[in-house]
Amino acid sequence: MRWLGWARSIVAGWVTLLAIAYGLEGPLLRLPLFGPVWIATAHLAFDCLTLAAAGWVAGRLNRHYAVLSAMLFASTLCFWDFGDALALNVPWLLRLAGNSFHDSRYFDSLAASVETHLILFGCLIAGAALSRPKEKAV
Repeated sequence: MRWLGWARSIVAGWVTLLAIAYGLEGPLLRLPLFGPVWIATAHLAFDCLTLAAAGWVAGRLNRHYAVLSAMLFASTLCFWDFGDALALNVPWLLRLAGNSFHDSRYFDSLAASVETHLILFGCLIAGAALSRPKEKAV
């Protein structure tokens, strides 16, 4: 029945991710809180918080395997294009990597995109790590 715990944490992670990204983050970014210079930074910060929250929920529902649950959840994210809602788009990143082999002008964009994806996946794993049970002091 361990697979039921994995499935539950992945589904809960998806629900959390979609609810925050489309229900909270999108409307907040449309408000005139940030100037045009800061909108990309604010979007990345909100994406980091969204993925950390989704990782925390996925890890919390399978606490003894929190990080592994988050990694399984992260692997399901690799197949989707979230458009403007989330800066996570692994299929596009793979196409960009292929293009950079054919034309070196794409390399700078590839480096920036890989860094962004590493930060976002790192936030997801960090959120899951925060959901682990506390270790008892000896």
